[in-house]
Amino acid sequence: MNPLVIGIDIGGTAIKLGVFAKDGVCHKSLTVPTPQPATPKAVIKVIEETISVLRKEPQLDNLGAIQGIGIGVPGPVDAEGRISRIAINLVDWQEVPLAELLEEKTGLPVVIANDANCAALGEAWLGAGSQFKNMIMLTLGTGVGGAIILDGQLFVGHQGAAGELGLITLNPDGPECNSGNNGSLEQYVSVQAVRRDTGKEPLELANLALAGDKFALEFWQNYGRFLGVGLTSLIYILTPEAIIIGGGISAASELFFPATKAEIERRVLFSSYLNLQLLTAKLGNQAGIVGAAKLALTKFLDQ
Repeated sequence: MNPLVIGIDIGGTAIKLGVFAKDGVCHKSLTVPTPQPATPKAVIKVIEETISVLRKEPQLDNLGAIQGIGIGVPGPVDAEGRISRIAINLVDWQEVPLAELLEEKTGLPVVIANDANCAALGEAWLGAGSQFKNMIMLTLGTGVGGAIILDGQLFVGHQGAAGELGLITLNPDGPECNSGNNGSLEQYVSVQAVRRDTGKEPLELANLALAGDKFALEFWQNYGRFLGVGLTSLIYILTPEAIIIGGGISAASELFFPATKAEIERRVLFSSYLNLQLLTAKLGNQAGIVGAAKLALTKFLDQ
């Protein structure tokens, strides 16, 4: 009998759940709509009901007991993995003791983490980062999330908020960021930044570039340069073995990776980027539940 854990990824439109074994096999997964409005009470109720359904699945009967739950949430989490500090895309979501509330509902131990951190854990476990002990991940989506893996362990800092890589300053006089910063990396390489600067969606710009459109080709060249400049600071500080790029924009990586690599090579001392790998994420929208499951396995079974 193999012990099992549940990995959960809470998003603004959908909540994904998966039942995983220690070998990384997902034996059952479900996706349910995020309740609207997505208040803590409503979200917890949906998760409780869906876990109840999963626990009754006949195909899990002979596999082993569920030993714990890991959850990825869209926002910062305390260092102990117990409290969801704030989630911008959810409603009335401040200082939510999510782990405690779900433990009361399910009788299972719970640990939570930022969703970008979970995505990085997933890629480090079963995805593009599985060969590396020191890596960083950026998710290029509506915003820009980040995560740091050092010596095989997720680094979150003494208060749990480390790894907000998308909020580093690229241009002190640049566009205002929701964080209160100006000219953050997010303001140059997120989906919102692409829309603001071009009036187009990234997919549209990718298709135009592949068709030879001059404007689109120049856009991706500049996009790659901005990403490379931002990564330069991170490389000097962390000297990772690999940088994993995920999120929706990563689908266009062939259009901007050459410019990104060229910018890194131009700005970074060879000793700091020796053998550095720049890779696209492999797990897609499953990275969150995979990483949340790994979070639970590490917390509750790898003691």
